[in-house]
Parts: sequence; structure tokens; C-alpha cells
Amino acid sequence: MSAMTTIRVSRQTKEILDDLKVHPKESYEDVIERLATMAYDDEPLSDEEIEDMKASLEDIKAGRVKTLKAVRKELGI
Repeated sequence: MSAMTTIRVSRQTKEILDDLKVHPKESYEDVIERLATMAYDDEPLSDEEIEDMKASLEDIKAGRVKTLKAVRKELGI
């Protein structure tokens, strides 16, 4: 077993952690580890993906987009 430490959390945070338990006997260690693992992005965005997002935002700002309603009307659905 690895070394352990103690942390302080507010009652509100403890209640949130309680609500996030998969089952009542799940330890806070397991809850926190699951949350931390979910939050960690092991596949960060590539430079190309970031540039594509910037281009998409420019399209939106320039009005080069269509609403879902407009596309449905064009397609007759």
C-alpha cells in the first residue's frame, strides 16, 4: 500500500463526494482518483486541431454558417 495523507474538505465538498460515489462503500480515495483520472486529458489537441477550431470560430464571426433550421428547409425536411 502506498503512503497516505490526510486532506481537509468542507462539508459541502464531502456531500458532493458522497453523491459521486458509485456505491455507498466506495472510498473517498477511489472517488477522488476516478475524478482526477477523468479530468486528465491524455490526448491533448494537436496544433492542426487548434487551427481548425480557430478557423471555425472565424467562420462563425464572419457569418459563414447556416442554422439547422435553414439546412432543414433547404433539404425539405
